[in-house]
Amino acid sequence: MSAPAPLIINGVEIRDSFAEAFPMAGTRLIITADTPRWAHTAAASLTGFATSVIGCGCEAAIEREIPAAETPDGRPGYAVLIFAMSLKDLKKIVPLRAGQCVLTSPTSALYAGLQGGAAVPLGKALRYFGDGHQISKNLGGSRIWRIPVMEGEFVCDEIVGSTTAAVGGGNFLILARSRPAALAAAEAAVAAMGQVRGAIMPFPGGVVRSGSKVGSKYAGLIASSNEAYCPTLRGIAKTALPAEVESVLEIVIDGLSEGEVADSMRAGITAVCGLGAAGGVVAVDAGNYGGNLGPFHFKLHQLMAPVSGAAPEAGR
Repeated sequence: MSAPAPLIINGVEIRDSFAEAFPMAGTRLIITADTPRWAHTAAASLTGFATSVIGCGCEAAIEREIPAAETPDGRPGYAVLIFAMSLKDLKKIVPLRAGQCVLTSPTSALYAGLQGGAAVPLGKALRYFGDGHQISKNLGGSRIWRIPVMEGEFVCDEIVGSTTAAVGGGNFLILARSRPAALAAAEAAVAAMGQVRGAIMPFPGGVVRSGSKVGSKYAGLIASSNEAYCPTLRGIAKTALPAEVESVLEIVIDGLSEGEVADSMRAGITAVCGLGAAGGVVAVDAGNYGGNLGPFHFKLHQLMAPVSGAAPEAGR
């Protein structure tokens, strides 16, 4: 059987690989405040320390800014997405973060951004902070809670919906001639991917410098540096990098569905290829574990065929 034809977009090789992803439970929250600054502050606090379930227990990030005309209370707001490995974990993590990071933040309110699916507690759990002085109201068929605080009151939906069709761990790797070129390509990718609703990039600024592999030579460590993509280890360890590559950055994607992860990956890779070889990008690759970690396989050639003009590959 002959090897598949190389896929080149604007001088960038799209490697014949796939990103391996896994199922997650997820939800969307809407945070509002009197000003955009304070809405962002609460959203940033809620989504802090949430890059990877490996060490943080969840993965979360701001999805988008929401204009006042589109929020439940007519104030500026932000939508955030939160993902966990199980619905049980999600039900524990969401009210904990909401109580510590949104209830405490000046002028904030918290609303459900997702309907349907299993109910995840918001005000249902946080109301007890009111110590018996909390008040509930039914508005449009939904219950909200008004919890007294020193500043005034905190308004919060009782529950938020959820999905167990979420997907985590979509990813791609940017192989570049220099660190500035890799960073410029990653920034372009994140900017494009930020336009795709229903998906987030949970790592700092959306970018990962320390891509990992499963396992380690050290007992008890479940993930460690992926030496095959470390330029400084070329010649010492088995490498996946051509000689001209001096820097690699990864972008990891979580989405409320498989389709949203695919759309986000395609948008990001298209932006990277827009900079092209002239921008110092050599290739785009993806991280997988031989198909043994997760059931979702995002094949780069299949994903990028519509962009390149090539015929889509058959199968998933």
